[in-house]
Amino acid sequence: MKSKLKLHGFNNLTKTLSFNIYDICYAETPQDQQAYVEYINKEYNAKRLTQILTEVVDIIGANILNIASQDYEPQGASVTILISEEPVTPTESQIEESPGPLPEIILAHLDKSHITVHTYPEIHPDDGIATFRVDIDVSTCGVISPLKALNFLIHQFDSDIVTVDYRVRGFTRDVEGNKHFIDHEINSIQNYLSEDTRDAYQMTDVNVYQENLFHTKMLLKNFELDNYLFGDATSNLSAEQRAQVTERVKHEMLEIFYARNMPS
Repeated sequence: MKSKLKLHGFNNLTKTLSFNIYDICYAETPQDQQAYVEYINKEYNAKRLTQILTEVVDIIGANILNIASQDYEPQGASVTILISEEPVTPTESQIEESPGPLPEIILAHLDKSHITVHTYPEIHPDDGIATFRVDIDVSTCGVISPLKALNFLIHQFDSDIVTVDYRVRGFTRDVEGNKHFIDHEINSIQNYLSEDTRDAYQMTDVNVYQENLFHTKMLLKNFELDNYLFGDATSNLSAEQRAQVTERVKHEMLEIFYARNMPS
């Protein structure tokens, strides 16, 4: 085990994990489109989101100071949880560059910080493509990197596309007065993902190491149209229509993954 860095005072580094999760589907009729929005509002309402974030807080061994939650009309929800640290001494496995385990076996330490989640259900009435987006931010001040929560959170949603940003800001001083602008090794967010997750996604990194900025984009490799159909479309599409819908859904996914409009 590496020797611990002796700090002056406490660790002032701010580590922020921000990521978007996208779930894509096709709903053919206006009735199905409305039903899809209602389904999302029910499945991922403020109460359910609060439960997910509360589990994260329990997993990382933190205290909840305050919860603010809101459901929106006609769709969407937001939750913000302010948290504080538990007196848990972090182990080497909790700060090394490796995947975070699933909730039943993880124990982590988190200093004063916050977790937020916002949802954005959206559907286009002309082509029936529905895109459900979840924005999650986990910010910590202290030893533990919020990247340890990434595995758990990705598994809580149907994640077709994931874009992840991680940044370490500020500095902390050691007892000799030297500044440290990062306190852990990292060369890729991918190293914090479990092997099954890495195998399931096409991934691209854009990292600026000298600025402690890390970015990873993830696109689900396996495409089965039946996993993207909602309502009547699950049984009423002809072979020709299925081919057309496949093209539409894949086009939507690629535009989101590459963050630009692409010719049809």
